[in-house]
Amino acid sequence: MTPRLTLVVAVATLVISGVAPAAEADTTPSVPPGTEPTATAPVKVDPNDPDLKLPEGGTLAEPKVLDIKQVVEDEAGDERREDTNADVTFALQAEVLFGKDSAKLGAAAKARINTIAEEIKKQNTTVVRVFGFTDNLGSSAHGDVLSKQRADAVQAELAGDLNDPNITFEVRGYGEQYPISDNSTEAGRKKNRRVEVTFPRTTG
Repeated sequence: MTPRLTLVVAVATLVISGVAPAAEADTTPSVPPGTEPTATAPVKVDPNDPDLKLPEGGTLAEPKVLDIKQVVEDEAGDERREDTNADVTFALQAEVLFGKDSAKLGAAAKARINTIAEEIKKQNTTVVRVFGFTDNLGSSAHGDVLSKQRADAVQAELAGDLNDPNITFEVRGYGEQYPISDNSTEAGRKKNRRVEVTFPRTTG
C-alpha cells in the first residue's frame, strides 16, 4: 500500500515587471526539453496605470503567468506527484521499482504503477510520457541504456494496465542528465535514480 501523501509545496508566480526574480534552487522533478507547460496572462495589464507606481523611466515587460505548481511527496520520499495547470507528473525512485542495476519490476512497483494508470484513466488523456533517469555513477553510456530500459519497463506495465490502443507513449532514457539533487552524496543520487510519468491534465 502506498504511504499517505503529504503536501509539500504549492506555488503561483506572476511576473509583471522587467526585473527577473532572484534564482532559487529547484528540487522538483525535472522537465526535459520540449515538455515545458506554457501559460498566458489571464488579464490585460495597463502599463500606463498610475497605481503601478513604476520608477521614473521604468516600463513593464509583457505580462506572463508562470504555471501554478503543487508538489506532493510520500513520507519516505519514494514517490512524488507534481500537478500544474497543464500536466500531472509522477516520479518514482528506482529503488521502489527495481533491484540494483536492474530493469525488472518488482511486485510492489506494479501496485504503484497501477495507481498511476488509474489517474491516467481519470484524466482521459491520450498521450503519456515515460522518462528514465540515473545518477552519475558508472559510465554515461550505461546510464543511458539502463534509464531507457527502466522507462520501457514502466511503459509496458502502464500499457497493460490501461489496455487502451488510443494512448500514445513517448519513452526516453536520459541517463544522468537532468539531476534533481546533488550527485556527490548517496541521498542525492538516490533522488536522481527515478522514472517520471507525465501526462496532460484534462480535469480539475
